[in-house]
Amino acid sequence: QVQLVESGGGLVQPGGSLRLSCAASGRVFSVYTMGWYRQAPGKQRELVAEITSAGSTNYADSVKGRFTISRDNAKTTVYLQMNSLKPEDTAVYYCSARFVNFYWGQGTQVTVSS
Repeated sequence: QVQLVESGGGLVQPGGSLRLSCAASGRVFSVYTMGWYRQAPGKQRELVAEITSAGSTNYADSVKGRFTISRDNAKTTVYLQMNSLKPEDTAVYYCSARFVNFYWGQGTQVTVSS
């Protein structure tokens, strides 16, 4: 069983930055593929970025060059650095962990607005 707790969301102006964190409990964090998804009102949940146990990363086209996912296995934490934020980035952001099973965090709201 893995428990995921996100933090770092909030309100930011267009062009601003935020860093999301996701602290994971449970054993063997390093083997999990960790990811960030988001869901905007009226839309389906979509993958934003993911990072494998080997450190390989994958990004949605809409965030390439603006967002960076990273992980600290010693701290069992995954991060999402979000720069040059746009209003269309507004959503609830969810952390995920995938190995044999798939786990979700509770989500953190990110609002990009002037």
